[in-house]
Amino acid sequence: CLPANQERLSDGKLSTVQFHPSAQVILTAGLDRCVSLFQVDGIRNPKIQSIYLESFPIHKACFSADGEQVIATGTHHKMFYVYDMMGGSIIPVHQVRGMEERFVKDFEVSPDGSLMLLTGTSGYLHLLSMKTKELISTMKANGRCTASAFTPDSSKIYTYSKEGEVFIWDVKSRKCLHRFEDEGSLGGKCIAVSRNNQYVACGSTSGVVNLYTTNVCLREKNPKPVKAIMNLVTAATSVTFNPTTEILAVASNGTDEAVKLV
Repeated sequence: CLPANQERLSDGKLSTVQFHPSAQVILTAGLDRCVSLFQVDGIRNPKIQSIYLESFPIHKACFSADGEQVIATGTHHKMFYVYDMMGGSIIPVHQVRGMEERFVKDFEVSPDGSLMLLTGTSGYLHLLSMKTKELISTMKANGRCTASAFTPDSSKIYTYSKEGEVFIWDVKSRKCLHRFEDEGSLGGKCIAVSRNNQYVACGSTSGVVNLYTTNVCLREKNPKPVKAIMNLVTAATSVTFNPTTEILAVASNGTDEAVKLV
């Protein structure tokens, strides 16, 4: 296939590549302060548009669940941007009231489109309303949170700590339902829940990705992985399931071409 972004290659490292939830569109964003959208036809992949955010190297960009907004956070900023694709407007969110964070970087959008989870420092997790971008509640885990994932029905959140512990939160009550140790983990890096809610994958600094069944995770303090994937030799920085839960992609940004499909 042709490069998806061949009509506008980035001047800096790309930090995000994401398909639109319903259209044949791909988003790219990165350190050159640009969010670009391309129509993916496999022939020319024409550029739809590029949005330039001045002095704002992008750490992460993501479509909202309905695909009508793009949210972008910076590498060293307290604020974040919301791009309204219908209206074509760029809305800066300067400060979320009640949230004391020096930087806003990592976030997740709930599959039902109602919530946004911002990962703060020292284990703080901030739940925001997607509609108003206002703070609903703050949760606190032990240690530092490095990755989070919503369950497909948006009822629970899995957060992975730097110490290799996984916390499972109930979204409605904002209480921690359970926590478990990721076997042999020296430090959590990334986490994913499969779309059929059958599996949880945890990737650590050693490059090992452990695959668990969700019912065991909810029950046991030291669950045994169904499979430990040892193919990566540098830290696993990305894990994701395909929509039918038949393939798990594991990747590391520590070396070139370190992508494995399991």
